[in-house]
Amino acid sequence: MRSKPCLMLEDVRKLAAACEAEAAHHTWIVTIAIVDDAGYLLHLQRMDGAGPMTVEAATQKARTAALSRRPSRFWEERVKERPVFLKFPDNLPIIGGVPVMYQGECVGAIGVSGVQSHQDEQIAQAGAGALT
Repeated sequence: MRSKPCLMLEDVRKLAAACEAEAAHHTWIVTIAIVDDAGYLLHLQRMDGAGPMTVEAATQKARTAALSRRPSRFWEERVKERPVFLKFPDNLPIIGGVPVMYQGECVGAIGVSGVQSHQDEQIAQAGAGALT
């Protein structure tokens, strides 16, 4: 049997704060979702003015990144070649979800929705980079 790292509440708060700071720096209004390595929601923050659809989009982007251990960008590119990837339940192959890695292990993921996809990804990457 082996031990593996997992996100603790303090870690989640650090990730969320880094995401929020990046969004605020650019005055972007978004929803931020953080999930554990199994795709279960640990944190959801819908900023004032963020659209209702951003909640599901951010959550599913995060879940896609966590379960696949890859950025959701990977799946957006693959779905063009193989649309069958759209059949996976609760999968959203759109840029904006990134895995959170710690000591070479995926411990969760961050999904962001509300601005252009590459900006969503920028915010998520800022959050993922906050874990040391």
